[in-house]
Amino acid sequence: MPKKKGDGDMRARKQTLKFRNRPYIISAYAIGGKKEGEGPLHDWFDECLSDDTYGENTWEKSESRMLKTAMTECMRRGGKTTEEIGAVLSGDLLNQLMSSSFMARDLQIPFLGMYGACSTMTESLMLGAVLTDGGYSDNVMIGASSHYCTAERQFRLPLEHGNQRPPSAQWTATAAGAMLLSRGIEGNSRDGSGIEGNSRDGSGGKESGGTKNTGTELRIDGAGNVYAQRQIRIECGTIGKVIDAGVKDSNQMGSAMAPAAVDTILTHLEETGRTLDHYDLVCTGDLGFIGKSIVRNLLEDAGVSRKMIADVYDDCGAMIYAPEQDIHSGGSGCGCSASVFAGYVYRNMKEGKIRRALIVSTGAMLSTISPFQGESIPGIAHAISLESVSGIMDRQKGCRK
Repeated sequence: MPKKKGDGDMRARKQTLKFRNRPYIISAYAIGGKKEGEGPLHDWFDECLSDDTYGENTWEKSESRMLKTAMTECMRRGGKTTEEIGAVLSGDLLNQLMSSSFMARDLQIPFLGMYGACSTMTESLMLGAVLTDGGYSDNVMIGASSHYCTAERQFRLPLEHGNQRPPSAQWTATAAGAMLLSRGIEGNSRDGSGIEGNSRDGSGGKESGGTKNTGTELRIDGAGNVYAQRQIRIECGTIGKVIDAGVKDSNQMGSAMAPAAVDTILTHLEETGRTLDHYDLVCTGDLGFIGKSIVRNLLEDAGVSRKMIADVYDDCGAMIYAPEQDIHSGGSGCGCSASVFAGYVYRNMKEGKIRRALIVSTGAMLSTISPFQGESIPGIAHAISLESVSGIMDRQKGCRK
């Protein structure tokens, strides 16, 4: 049957989805635990815990509360109520997605539980963008979380054992990140003026002087041009394949996931016709120091210049902690990339310091029993292309140039 004109426009070849309407990320919220708050990204978290119990009597309840806080604060910043959210897409590392499921129970929003191990954040962003871009939902909440103590108990050994970790082991981040996706700027708020209440302080109601806050902050440059606050939108996304490099050591997660990250990045570049320096930042999820080094080597082997890699590539697991924090090979966990993307990347894009970013969460698809059955550790990675856009307004006429 012949295709009608326009059929297939959303797909650029095989794995990459191009979004016609480019859904907007209208707000974000990032929470870090005590150790994360002591790291180099301290100032990029919206909230840092002083106690990783977060006032709860179990670690699992602490993680769920952390994720719920990120979701509710993100909604408040975006000027939305639970009734205005079509769906929440969220996941974590726990059995039956305990943190996300209990969060969704409390919020009473239609829920799609997502599991991609530590790739969950970009997997959720991908499907959330499909829902909003396709017109199935006006607003979708996205999120992911992890907690050092819950992950250690489920995947390794109880903390009370005090087991030593090898140098290649990574530290599961106690963190959560949330983002609010919307179909677009125009006509998306209650008064039709644009995004509501997207200020960092969450005031969402009034600007100085008592004027109504439409959520679009303005700034004036030296030439007198009035700039609207930059907005972040999802331009396209590349769905990853499961790649198995044969790694069987569960303390070598970065090594297991790195080939999947490289496969997704190279596929994205090929299918979009871009080079790595199309982006100001290419950021993988939680490969840590070892995995990051492997990605650099594999990209160079694939023909990407060493300078280009050095200029734009980084990894959340290598960014979230300082080496002197005794975290061995860096950070990991769903909350690692979720919090770095919702904090550091989002805010830098809002400020115009990053104009284009490719975020690539990575996941190790092992279970609690598969290593004991002699199985290797398959990896997965999904990529999301973000762009930061703004308009210059004519100061006299109030219209965009």
